Amino acid sequence: MPPDLTGYYRFVSQENMDNYLRALDINVVLRKLVCLLKPDKEIIHTGDHMVIRTITSLRDYVMDFDLGVQFEEDLGPVDGRKCQTTVSWEGDQLVCEQLGEKRNRGWRHWLEGDQLHLRMTAEDEVCVQVFQKVK
Repeated sequence: MPPDLTGYYRFVSQENMDNYLRALDINVVLRKLVCLLKPDKEIIHTGDHMVIRTITSLRDYVMDFDLGVQFEEDLGPVDGRKCQTTVSWEGDQLVCEQLGEKRNRGWRHWLEGDQLHLRMTAEDEVCVQVFQKVK
């Protein structure tokens, strides 16, 4: 049985965000701004339905989806693209595959103790963020 990721998580750290955003063709000014943000995450997991909110002082991004069901994701707030997205469990990791213009795009969430880890990929770049569960 997969873990329950439900909770509110505060940003702890990140690695390689600038190169990840460059792989998504984000302009230099926006990349620098995004690298300064310290996003929080709120995850609500009910059966096969999940909502993941990424909360920043700039803007929030909400993913609302059913596990294992492909949907069109509007990444306009991120990089202006749309893609076909599927999120499902692979063991203890929540895995997202985003099919579209960028090769190898997606992410993985997993828990280590009370820390939520996020590994994002695009092209050949990998960005890792860590969050601490607060409630």
